[in-house]
Amino acid sequence: MTGFFVDFFSFSFLLRALIGGSLVALCASLLGTSLVLTRYAMIGDGLSHVAFGALAVAVAFSTSPLLVSLPVVMAAAFLLLRLSSSGRLRGDAAIAMLSSASMAVGVIVISLTKGMNTDLYSFMFGSILSMTRGDLTMAVALSLAVALIFVFSYNKLFAVTFDENFARASGIGAGLWNGLLAVLASVTIVLGMRMMGAILIASLIIFPPLSAMRLCGSFKGVTMVSALSSLVCFTSGLFLSYGLDLPSGPVIVLVNAGCFLLFSLIRFLRRAQDRRSLLKR
Repeated sequence: MTGFFVDFFSFSFLLRALIGGSLVALCASLLGTSLVLTRYAMIGDGLSHVAFGALAVAVAFSTSPLLVSLPVVMAAAFLLLRLSSSGRLRGDAAIAMLSSASMAVGVIVISLTKGMNTDLYSFMFGSILSMTRGDLTMAVALSLAVALIFVFSYNKLFAVTFDENFARASGIGAGLWNGLLAVLASVTIVLGMRMMGAILIASLIIFPPLSAMRLCGSFKGVTMVSALSSLVCFTSGLFLSYGLDLPSGPVIVLVNAGCFLLFSLIRFLRRAQDRRSLLKR
């Protein structure tokens, strides 16, 4: 066992994956709590498909993928919020429409451009072990910025998440804070694309909050347990993928799924024990 960890930490690319990926997973779990509670859990999946389309165009024109995808994903997030708040289109329908159209654009661009399949494969399915020092620096800086903004905006996001009408009546600009949440989610998704890919990035947003909700009933409790479980699942998945020589992204997703099942079992056993206690009385 000691030899395993010695070997793992002797590789610089694995250290970069562990540090950068942990920070992105942490941000995704924090934002996921608000997104899941406001029934926008699938916005991560939709925006990741938008990012894939933007990345395909960026690579085709030999421009910076981040500089192209980030503003495009932010614009898509604001568009989804606008469509949902106007009541003209349901949130899930808007996400499905935008994500499918963006994915189609990406696939068409790939088919028309030669020599870019390898680069876009990593953005579709993830390539966490290929993170460069530049990727790590950017992931650390942006992840810390997202986490700090979330912490300092916690009370406002809490109010908007649970009762948007009450938040408006209290003088809180719900539109502003929903927009901030969309921006933070966009940054996290674009960063996570390198790590998990367009197909799997939504799992980092959805699984940790849902797992935490199996055990906790308060927003603060869900946020804390979600963040902790996300970090544990990510590091465990990365270690397992290295030890079993399997792709990192899918293994991390399966570990998160296992955590959800474990927390669900604990909740079931806890409720069964409570029922027995009531019957004894």
